[in-house]
Amino acid sequence: MADHYEVLGVERSATPEEIKKAYRRLARELHPDVNSGPDASERFKLVTHAYDVLSDPKQKQQYDLGGQGGSFGGDFGGFGDIFETFFGGGGGRGGSRPPRSRSERGQDALVRIEVELEDVIFGTQHEFEVDTAVLCKTCQGSCCQPGTEPVTCDICHGTGLIQRAVRSLLGNVMTSSPCGTCRGFGTVIPNPCPTCQGQGRVRARRKIPVEIPAGVDTGIRLQMPGQGEVGPAGGPNGDLYLEIKVRHHDVFSRNGDDLLATLEIQMTDAILGTSAVLSALDGDISVDIRPGIQSAEVITIKDRGVTHLRGSGRGDLKIGVQVLTPTKLSGKAQDLVRELARVQKAVPPHLAQFQQGLFQKLRDRFLNL
Repeated sequence: MADHYEVLGVERSATPEEIKKAYRRLARELHPDVNSGPDASERFKLVTHAYDVLSDPKQKQQYDLGGQGGSFGGDFGGFGDIFETFFGGGGGRGGSRPPRSRSERGQDALVRIEVELEDVIFGTQHEFEVDTAVLCKTCQGSCCQPGTEPVTCDICHGTGLIQRAVRSLLGNVMTSSPCGTCRGFGTVIPNPCPTCQGQGRVRARRKIPVEIPAGVDTGIRLQMPGQGEVGPAGGPNGDLYLEIKVRHHDVFSRNGDDLLATLEIQMTDAILGTSAVLSALDGDISVDIRPGIQSAEVITIKDRGVTHLRGSGRGDLKIGVQVLTPTKLSGKAQDLVRELARVQKAVPPHLAQFQQGLFQKLRDRFLNL
């Protein structure tokens, strides 16, 4: 096989810019669209392959070492790689290596979705749209225009490798490198699909149904195998990962698998006690308020929280009480309160032990229960 430097017409000491300049000049001269000569196509392929090797620093280094009869230096990964490099074209293992497959696995994808707090109590079905790579319907992943198919590369003859004889410490040996024309695939596509431009896939939006399990929380990721991007040339799909975000709720908040809420009651209800029917996230609940209840006390409703993510059962609903003091009273109401104070012989205002604010007390009680 001709020397790559001779093919491009440059010295072995040529700079990358000189190599590129020579390739561009020859490519314009030999391209099949402008040169219909009998050998122009073959020369164009040789020029392209020579430039592919010499423009890649790693391939160029290996080529130069082999061409100059250099030592075993360079980027080798052990005896097996040395053996393949020097004997790949002969009876060694490199000569039987199959060409690359165009069907590679698609990339994984990460999508963030928001769900309501009530959705995670028992779990829910959710459907969302994702912009991803899908199989090209025109060519069905073949990458070819309908009615055509890939053809065997006439440079490497379907092996995906180019072999050349070089000098080394072992004498004249055969080396192998990926074919620059077919890039190691062994085939070329003369008529690419016009829809996907020969990729076998296109970008599109598709709807994906997903089951949101009960108990998930913000930050949890769900894996959906095979729901990611389709690979090039119709290769296997990657995986899809869903990162959950639970939306803020105006009434209820969450602490682990417990739900937290604040119940505002009137001063008279706190004194005399009462009962109330409240709307929870999964239905109504009845709450009994004992006489004399104080602000920041917590009423616990068992098994009305979030379903445990791993295991059975649910957390609790914890309701913190806040007693409201009226700011405007009628004259009659004021008289009644004065009478109550006289009868009760209330303790006059005095300095007491320091106490935290209501909301801090509620938070600490919630977390410590």
